[in-house]
Amino acid sequence: MEKHLIVGISGASGACYARKFLQQLVQQEWRVHLVISPHGRQLLADELHITHPTVENLLGRPSELVTIYSYTDVGARIASGSFVTQGMVICPCSSSSLGAIANGLGENLLHRAAQVTLKEARRLILLYREMPMSQIDLRNALHLSQAGAIICPASPGFYLLPNQVDDLVDFVAGKLLDLLSIPHTLNTRWSPSTRE
Repeated sequence: MEKHLIVGISGASGACYARKFLQQLVQQEWRVHLVISPHGRQLLADELHITHPTVENLLGRPSELVTIYSYTDVGARIASGSFVTQGMVICPCSSSSLGAIANGLGENLLHRAAQVTLKEARRLILLYREMPMSQIDLRNALHLSQAGAIICPASPGFYLLPNQVDDLVDFVAGKLLDLLSIPHTLNTRWSPSTRE
């Protein structure tokens, strides 16, 4: 049985998280339905120098497992609850997307797909990347959490004594995979032996 996941990229800093997460999903042979907001496209250009996102330049190789949808196509199949997925991850998730989803705004495919994920009681994970959080952001996050979403701040752990930025990226991507019960080999597990 094929495993389908919707992934959104919005305009908060953290393009490296999105890339690593997508690479891991494809490695595990998940079918990925990808939506990138206009600010997400700017993020990819600014942080990864990807000015025209394609499957190949996002993953570093071609793959038939990833489909990129138009942000404005609210009639796409992922905008319907009849298209069965295992959930949706927005990575990274901006305050704007957090607020739009919390308030039921579905005027684009990214937010509409998130609404559908919630109404179908599927797993919705928001990798919130902005800081600090205003009271408005906190209320929106609480509202979404009460509706069934998982708010997952991009907060890498340092107990594994990271040596490079990639170690921190792996930690966050691994946390997303854990929340979806997807096996992986990224270094994310704490053990008392790490203190020795």
